[in-house]
Amino acid sequence: MIRLLSMASALLLAAGVTFAGDSKPAAKDDAKPAAKTYVVGAQAPAFKIKDTNGTEIDLAGLTAKGPVLVRLTCGCAGCDKELAYFQAIHESYKDLGLTSLAVFRMPDAKIADYVKSKKLNMLYAVDTKGAAWNTFETKTMPTNFLIAKGGKIISIAAGCDPSGLIAEKLSEKVAKAVNANAVDVQQKVADAKSAKK
Repeated sequence: MIRLLSMASALLLAAGVTFAGDSKPAAKDDAKPAAKTYVVGAQAPAFKIKDTNGTEIDLAGLTAKGPVLVRLTCGCAGCDKELAYFQAIHESYKDLGLTSLAVFRMPDAKIADYVKSKKLNMLYAVDTKGAAWNTFETKTMPTNFLIAKGGKIISIAAGCDPSGLIAEKLSEKVAKAVNANAVDVQQKVADAKSAKK
């Protein structure tokens, strides 16, 4: 009988049951990572950043006027090759209301030369500490957020594709946002390269 009671007691303890009134079974670690707030269909975050001249860029103000393409990027080899396609998106749709904003995570000292050498023709800012990535809840570089007029996120495209495929898909989504025909940005960049030869 003592043996049966010992076994029953051991089973109850193993199951996490206790008899003392003040004790509770150890809680399981059910903590899950917090769900991302900024997903397709959600309202874009409140985001402000100063450009290299110290002028404040306010995402809410930009999206009040029309769609915005926010590109959180760096100057690595892949992002560098992909930049031409995003400049082609900007050039193709800016007159239809698109605003493009590149946020670079590279030192201020390098950005001036980089922007000049790439003939960057869109809004840009520098965020060496990565606060923008925290605001948009991403660690991926680059990550592109297409935001509709009024602030709803239409598309999130993370990762780098130096062939321009990500930019091509974003071009189609931008075209819908501005009610226009899609521009083949891959072809546009290829044509520009051919013209330089």
